Amino acid sequence: MQISRQAFNAAVHEAIAGLPQKFKDALQNIAITTADEPSKEQLASAHVDDHGELLGLYQGTPITKRGFSFAGELPDVITIFRGPHERVCHTHKELITQIQKTVLHEIGHYFGFDDAYLHSHGY
Repeated sequence: MQISRQAFNAAVHEAIAGLPQKFKDALQNIAITTADEPSKEQLASAHVDDHGELLGLYQGTPITKRGFSFAGELPDVITIFRGPHERVCHTHKELITQIQKTVLHEIGHYFGFDDAYLHSHGY
C-alpha cells in the first residue's frame, strides 16, 4: 500500500484533529511531525531490530514525569513514519486506521502510558 506524502500528512493531521478537545487542550510544548523513514538512531532508541517496523516515536518527558522545575525545555517530539505504515498495511482503510492508532499510541506516551498499557488497550 502506498500513500503520497501529502495524503499521509493530511491523515496524521486528521487523526490529531479528531482527538477529544480536552486532550488537544492538554498537548503543550509538543511538536507532531512526519518522516518517510526512521533514522538508525531512532530505531536504536526504540529498540527496533532489523526485522521490525517503527510506526511512530515519542521523544520527550511525559507529563507525569515533569516536576515544578520543568520549564524552558525544548518541545517533545512525536514523529509518525510513512514508509513503515505503507509496509504493514494492505488497504487504504487499514492505513488510515493504523495512522490513527499510531498517533493515539504516541500521544499516550506523552500522557505517561507505557507500551504494555497502550497495547493492552488496542493502541
